[in-house]
Amino acid sequence: MTAETSRGSGPRTDTVAAVVRQWQSVHPGLDTGPMEIIGRINRSAALLQQAEDAPLRRAGLSRPEFDLLGALRRTGHELTPGDLARETFSSGAAVTKRLKQLTERGLVERRVDSRDRRVAHLRLTDAGRDLVDGILPEQLAYETAVLSVLDGGMQSELASLLGELLTQLEGRLGALRV
Repeated sequence: MTAETSRGSGPRTDTVAAVVRQWQSVHPGLDTGPMEIIGRINRSAALLQQAEDAPLRRAGLSRPEFDLLGALRRTGHELTPGDLARETFSSGAAVTKRLKQLTERGLVERRVDSRDRRVAHLRLTDAGRDLVDGILPEQLAYETAVLSVLDGGMQSELASLLGELLTQLEGRLGALRV
């Protein structure tokens, strides 16, 4: 079975399948296997981002803002903006902008380092912690609903495969960034 067929039900009809068929007609000798995987990962990520996570939207948060709040909550200690950038795979400028908004909303507070005033330490306020703790179960229920098109075995298999890919990419591409 190729990636172009889905579990015996004939040719796939997703957007990437159509793109792959077009490329195969233009360049029949090319192996489009990588495009079938990377294209589907990218398209799925784009669609998930466009969906704007309903529970977060109701709370007036974007996914990147929630990721910052979540990093502060799950680590259980203060983080610097640089730590948050690494934790959330965001640029320093993006973290700075989001932190400004979250601080203005009273969800995050900064503490200046006593030894180096250029360094800020960030932590959740009580309101920030309560917001994260209140949204997380609803957000997980939303994500469960999004993934419900796949049965439990398929979800486990997908999580395992994506985990393996991510481990390999982080090792390979992470080494290139150093």
